[in-house]
Amino acid sequence: VLEDPEFTDVIENITVPAGRNVKLACSVKNLGSYKVAWMHFEQSAILTVHNHVITRNPRISVTHDKHDKHKTWFLHITNVQEEDKGRYMCQINTVTAKTQFGYLHVVVPPNIDDSVSSSDVIVREGANVTLRCKATGSPPPSIKWKRDDNTKIAITRNNSVLEWEGDVLTLSRVSRYDMGAYLCIATNGVPPSVSKRIKVSVDFPPMLWIPHQLVGIPVGYNVTLECNIEAHPTSLNYWTRENDQMIHDSLKYKTETIPGNPSYKSVMRLHIGEVQHSDYGIYKCIAKNPRGETDGSIRLYSSSPPTTIPPSTTESITTTVPSTRVYESPYGLSTMTINHFDKGIRYQSDYNQIDRSEHKSSDTSPNRDRSVDESAEANAVTVTCSIQFRRPV
Repeated sequence: VLEDPEFTDVIENITVPAGRNVKLACSVKNLGSYKVAWMHFEQSAILTVHNHVITRNPRISVTHDKHDKHKTWFLHITNVQEEDKGRYMCQINTVTAKTQFGYLHVVVPPNIDDSVSSSDVIVREGANVTLRCKATGSPPPSIKWKRDDNTKIAITRNNSVLEWEGDVLTLSRVSRYDMGAYLCIATNGVPPSVSKRIKVSVDFPPMLWIPHQLVGIPVGYNVTLECNIEAHPTSLNYWTRENDQMIHDSLKYKTETIPGNPSYKSVMRLHIGEVQHSDYGIYKCIAKNPRGETDGSIRLYSSSPPTTIPPSTTESITTTVPSTRVYESPYGLSTMTINHFDKGIRYQSDYNQIDRSEHKSSDTSPNRDRSVDESAEANAVTVTCSIQFRRPV
């Protein structure tokens, strides 16, 4: 008596990443003259019957082990695609068909769909910005946002976060501080994760501030005037005198703009060599971009070079002397010989530093042993002094 065919093992459920190859096994005993068929249940498609491939899908094939006591029929799928997922049915064509199922899970790494995701955006300061990021994959990916420099994302004025979850990121009333690159990161547990970099540019008219609006400098010294700028897009920067005549680079003047960090910041400088009386007056730094323009003024005025101060005790210092001056000391008249300053040296543009030097000089007590002022000492060539005091009788 012939026994009816039976399945000898279950079909294992398999999980496979897209692009890999896979095979499903169906083991049968007592097959006799019956045949084994493979079907895709969700697609209601007959794939193979016995040794023949029925489907037109070139990625499908079938093999079986003739020498195995329990013959095993293998369904092969190469380069697995997401649409291949689902239930696969192995069937024996007995009078009442015998069937069993195995499930194929196909996992797909995330992929960001550029066609429905945001690209780089340019907005005006104070506007709202909405960034979108759509991704496909299996399982469906989750989306999170980060700033490329790892600073916080300002969702609103009162809500800043390091990460934001969701397909959409909305920034309210953006400012220049929100400018930069934002990363949309898609993950679903199937490596690799993917990201898209979206650059947000915030346009605003130039703004500037001046560290020192009054700059004192003696005749013959070099000086540098400075203006700090914030602007986006990058501004066109230049200097003028009070007659609005633009200053060009020459032996007398040198202009430069130094980029800052972040990129919307910069410093513009005007170097003036060997200041003469005709150089005193108002200088304007001007910045223009497509969103607007602004300017600021600096007044350059004449000041005296730092002075020397006499020490308060009688002493003698021997050195070379180019010139002599007479000073009143607490103990009577004294003479001090010092050199003149080298007028070719660069002079500090902040007049407040001169004030501080003079203040230090006025604070010198009779017991302190000082021969020359610190400022003079810093800028002088080699000097020697001969000092004598006469104490009153």
